[in-house]
Amino acid sequence: MNVSDSPIIVEHKYKTTAPQLWEALTNLNEMHKWYFENLPAFKPFVGFTTEFIVHNEGRTFTHLWKVLTVNPLKEITYSWKFKEYKGASTSQFIIEKEDGENVNLKLVINILDDFPEGIPEFKLESCLAGWNYFLKQRLKEFLE
Repeated sequence: MNVSDSPIIVEHKYKTTAPQLWEALTNLNEMHKWYFENLPAFKPFVGFTTEFIVHNEGRTFTHLWKVLTVNPLKEITYSWKFKEYKGASTSQFIIEKEDGENVNLKLVINILDDFPEGIPEFKLESCLAGWNYFLKQRLKEFLE
């Protein structure tokens, strides 16, 4: 994934409320149920940082997050880097109210610094597959 790539966008509608979706995205106990079980801490306020390790196929990925923007019940953005690899991105979660029964979540990922080539996890297909799994399967099952 490179700076020259278009933003990566994943969207899904949920049968829930904006407050319930916000809690799933920002409350540590809720995040453990659908997102990263080993996330040690998370608080939805600008400047908050956290880190945690994910191992995959013999590789270590120390995730480094920093919350950049917070607009409660509407949007949260955090930077996403890895201690072991160059590259940086932002993940912006936007809650869009649809109607009385549905809420749309739009995830926009912007690449700020090129990720290394030759590592499967940094390919566009892997990124899309991971986010589709988290948002369209895990989060959907959790909320509905």
